[in-house]
Amino acid sequence: MKRWFKMLTGSLAVVLFITFSCAAFAAAPVKLRTAWLDEHEAFLVWYAKEKGWDKEEGLDIEMLLFSSGMAQLNALPAGEWVLAGTGAVPGMMGALRYGTYTIAVTNDESYTNALLLRPDSPILKTKGYNKDYPEVYGHPDDVRGKTFLITTMSSPHFTLSHWLRVLGLKESDVTIKNIDQAQGLAAFDSGIGVCLWAPHMFFGIDKGWKVAGTPNTCGVGLPTVLMGDKKFCDANPELVAKFLRVFLRSANMLQKETPESLAPEYCRFFQEFVGKSFTPEMAALDIKTHPVFNLEEQLALFDGSKGQSKAAKWMADIAEFFAGVGRITPDELKVVKDGSYATDKFLKLVKQPIPDYK
Repeated sequence: MKRWFKMLTGSLAVVLFITFSCAAFAAAPVKLRTAWLDEHEAFLVWYAKEKGWDKEEGLDIEMLLFSSGMAQLNALPAGEWVLAGTGAVPGMMGALRYGTYTIAVTNDESYTNALLLRPDSPILKTKGYNKDYPEVYGHPDDVRGKTFLITTMSSPHFTLSHWLRVLGLKESDVTIKNIDQAQGLAAFDSGIGVCLWAPHMFFGIDKGWKVAGTPNTCGVGLPTVLMGDKKFCDANPELVAKFLRVFLRSANMLQKETPESLAPEYCRFFQEFVGKSFTPEMAALDIKTHPVFNLEEQLALFDGSKGQSKAAKWMADIAEFFAGVGRITPDELKVVKDGSYATDKFLKLVKQPIPDYK
């Protein structure tokens, strides 16, 4: 009897050990390697990680920092990341090169990409040369032959080219030098014109540089997006939906809180993740000039039930533009011209309601 009891209790202990071990293993968060740029949209996920919101969804989000969208894309074939916050231009190029998805819009950055000039630049003598764009500075005669620093195949590239278009010029009318954003900010100190995204543009403005044009003043939209590796997303749609839920929880916060109240955490984000110092005033301005979208607004942007969705049109317009300036070929344009890689299928899987951010 005692022997039987010992065997029973021993077997029960083994069963309990296995049961609890399996439960602990099942509860382990799933690691997600994600890629980001040194700008606004990365704050939403950084903040969520600080609050442990990814763990609440059963995720362990790892954030990798890249200098540009094209650098992100170059890391994709090696499997360095599966989800990324990036500009619409590399979002389009990702679909072209690797069949990536655009799964959400992170913010509207049409206000926060800018062509910056020195206060004494002759280009600033003329405002509203093209009457349809009264806030744009420049005259063709003052622009031809000038040199501009940009990160090519990026939102600053898009910005500069549209500014030239407003003035009736082409890229061939100026000299363009490719440089990453941090280098561009430093090189401009030597007297060269530069096109920057936020926060770099705010550092330039803080130095006294003047904005000659933005996508917004040039009459075009420019979103940043969440991009997903196709193979991963197709194999793990529920994980993608959980990631979106984490991101949208922060988006809800940004819509409801004041920029000033978030400025201290935003400054800490830039210091710890990016390695740059931000003043509270600059942080509040960066938040204020980056509108974000909640789940309902995201679904509306991606709704293709009555034809091409707004998000798909934004991406298609970017492809058309870069084909028009010869940066992608007509055959490449055919691959991305309808913007159908901007899909709502993962947004539709997001479990509601999204938890409160407080």
